[in-house]
Amino acid sequence: MKSFSEIETTSKRASRAVGFSWGVAEEVGKSIRLLELFGFPGIKNLSDYYLKKNKENFEKLTLINQTNLSKKFDYCPIILGVSFLDQIKRLEPLKKFTFQGIAYPLLLLPFLSIGSEVIGKKILYKFDKNIFLLNFNLNISSNFLESKIQAKAKNIEINFIENEDNFTDIDWKRLYKISEDTYVEETDSLKKGAAGAGLTDND
Repeated sequence: MKSFSEIETTSKRASRAVGFSWGVAEEVGKSIRLLELFGFPGIKNLSDYYLKKNKENFEKLTLINQTNLSKKFDYCPIILGVSFLDQIKRLEPLKKFTFQGIAYPLLLLPFLSIGSEVIGKKILYKFDKNIFLLNFNLNISSNFLESKIQAKAKNIEINFIENEDNFTDIDWKRLYKISEDTYVEETDSLKKGAAGAGLTDND
């Protein structure tokens, strides 16, 4: 089994070999490591994309808007991912934005996961029938269960989710009431049984 260090290094070197700068290549290395760490087929999708990259054209989206329509070719997921992280503070107030036509959409996933940690909010990522909930770069919940290559996504949606509790005020008050039982008044018997010097200790 390949180590995560090997995965990151080889992905970085392959990214440089297909024409990306060392800076972008480093980001790709980290992102593929993250995909594999979370159990998604990062190596499989990246290698397939790179085999096509020099034969086909992909659009580079460097300025992300609320609605993004590829003009002729599918968006490059690597450039899109790097642009997303660079612009995330500007994008956060938009809350929701869409894309039409992204190549290898799974490769965008780790950039979004890192972005979730940066802004401190969960991010909901949808493409076609696949749904991913990114939780602060700690874990990813998804209905994407197959280890497969998806070369293209037609409709893509990204949502920033405002933080809120998963429980009601009633739930909280009930638990808090139970927690108050830890604050027991100190009785004489408790004092005598407490650790430390007692009345019979010698100097």
